[in-house]
Amino acid sequence: MNLPPPAPRTHKHTRRITCEGYRRDDGLWDIDARIVDTKTYRYTEPDRGPRAVGEPVHDMSVRLTIDDAMIVRDIEVVFSSNPYAACLGAAPNFKGLIGAKVGLGWRKAVQACVGGTNGCTHVRELLFPMATVAFQTMSGWAADDDAAPQRPSDGEEAAPQGPSDGAERKPYFIDGCKAWASTGDVVARFHPRFHRPAGGR
Repeated sequence: MNLPPPAPRTHKHTRRITCEGYRRDDGLWDIDARIVDTKTYRYTEPDRGPRAVGEPVHDMSVRLTIDDAMIVRDIEVVFSSNPYAACLGAAPNFKGLIGAKVGLGWRKAVQACVGGTNGCTHVRELLFPMATVAFQTMSGWAADDDAAPQRPSDGEEAAPQGPSDGAERKPYFIDGCKAWASTGDVVARFHPRFHRPAGGR
């Protein structure tokens, strides 16, 4: 389904964000992300001078390496295109996230480490969807040729797995969106213990 036809308009800016998750041969996980901003017109920057159509304003990449407990084991930040030379000075500060856990409190940890002038707004923004991609990479439905799905050690923070009624505690994602409403069919099928009929008690 596409968006409805827009009002007359002129395309000015494009931001592309890509996130990819990988299982490493050594048992760790890599979450790679990249943000690229481009303009549809020529313009002049104060530091870099004239910029051509489609030439990146920002082109920045992050690799977050985490273990099964979702603890950050390493982080790499690369600036391929940045409007100011001073931007490069933020990259080493992201190493301060090593040892932090991706999950509850992640936003607070990111802000404490690389918030404000300690970090880069655009790289910092990447770290939040990367957390969601980490959950989706480490959990979810297994490939058809896998014996079992891979899951984080802390199952309470894992993403939905599909049919399962073995949890004693209410999965965090129930009532987090329309599909996983406790009154809905999905919860009734996959987590009947936590299903609440609409209008019921």
